[in-house]
Formats: sequence, structure tokens, C-alpha cells
Amino acid sequence: MRLNYETTGPDDAPVLLLGSSLGTTHAMWAPQLDALSQRFRVIAFDHRGHGDSEAPDGPYTIEDLGGDVVELLNELLIERASYVGISLGGAVGLWLAENAPDRFHRFALLCPPAYPAAGAQMWTDRAAQVRAEGTKAITEATLSRWFLPEYADAQPAAVDAIRQQLLTTSPEGYASCCEALGAMDLRPGLGDITAPVLLVTAESDASIPPETVIPLAMQIPGAHLEILESAAHLVTYSHPDQINQLLLTHLT
Repeated sequence: MRLNYETTGPDDAPVLLLGSSLGTTHAMWAPQLDALSQRFRVIAFDHRGHGDSEAPDGPYTIEDLGGDVVELLNELLIERASYVGISLGGAVGLWLAENAPDRFHRFALLCPPAYPAAGAQMWTDRAAQVRAEGTKAITEATLSRWFLPEYADAQPAAVDAIRQQLLTTSPEGYASCCEALGAMDLRPGLGDITAPVLLVTAESDASIPPETVIPLAMQIPGAHLEILESAAHLVTYSHPDQINQLLLTHLT
């Protein structure tokens, strides 16, 4: 599986992978790149079915998505890296922490789902809708969950950048990743995670509610939890200064 990626930062710096949210591309990390690339060789990638990565027919599994990241490390001859993921990328990070611990130093997982808290059927239904109608059918509802109204009103260009990523995502890729999220349950392996983990949740996150993330901090040994106030799901955009400082503190 070929994943598209973009590299920034010094070639000889420690490697940091960035895994994005469902329906977005590596371009969603724009608010983080300047800060992170000063200290890391940053590799921001597109999940399978997203951006310019390959989009095979689905359904996909969380094992598929996590295995793609390990393959990317192998392709680039990278022995170990740290990992930051948000939303879908956070779920992939949990899988990697459980299943590829020898390949990673540290994890920062932002608004990560560990299981389908709203029920698997919701993801099955969304996958069917997107296959039938395209990602335009879910774009505006998604944006309303990802950004608080006051942020959307103040930053229309930023919201539109994410809107365009959602609209141009492969319907099959999006739907197949929905099916991966609907079928996964990463909770049984949380207690076996050995890498240092930063968990971030948002007080007003309607996509991955904080009550589904906070318990993970008690199940992952030594995990550090941060709860952002006045924030919805896409905290990398709405709170870049706080997120960047949290990431640099945890990863360095």
C-alpha cells in the first residue's frame, strides 16, 4: 500500500509522523508544521483512501491502516519514530502503540476513538450514505461538529480549507475508513502500552466526546491527559498554540 506523504524539517532530526483525521489530508497539519519542523523530521501522511494515497476497495480495518504506517517506516528505512494523530489518526496511533511498540518512542493522540462509542451501526450507515451520495452529503454536518460556531465565524478560510479536503476525499476511501472505525475495539490492549502517551480531548467535542477519551488515560499506564476548554474536535486548528506547546513538551 503506497501512502502519500510530505516531509519537512532537517533530514538528520528525530522522525515524527503525523496521522490526520477522517476525510482530511496531510495538509490539515499546516498549523503545526512550522513549530514541529524546527525540531523534527516531520512526515505528514495521507491514510489509505485519502488525499493522494491509494484508495483500494474496502472495507478497511484498523489493522490495515496501522500496518500501512509500519510499511511507510520500512519504505523510508526508519527504525523508530514518534507519532501524533488526531481522530482517525489517533485510533491508528493507539493500534500502533499496542501492536508495534518497538517502532515508536512516544505518542500524542488528539481526540482519539478507541471503539465506536455511538455504535457500529452509525458508521455502517455513514459509509453507505457516502458511497451513495459522496462526501458532500456529510461535509457540512462534519464541519459543525469539528468547529465551534465562534471559530467558524472568525476563521472562514480555515474552515473552507478543511471543507475542500472533505469534499475531495475518495467516497470509497472515506466509507471504508468508517467501516474500520465501526469494527474496532482497542480497549483490551490499552493496559499493555509501554510508550509515553499524551491524550488530548476537547470539552465540546461532539465527534469523540471527552467522556470516551478520559477513561483511556486511566487504562494506559502513565498516560498524561489534557482537556481543552471552549474547543470542539479539530483542536489543531482552533487551538494551535496550545496544541503545539503540548506536543513539543511531550515529544522532546
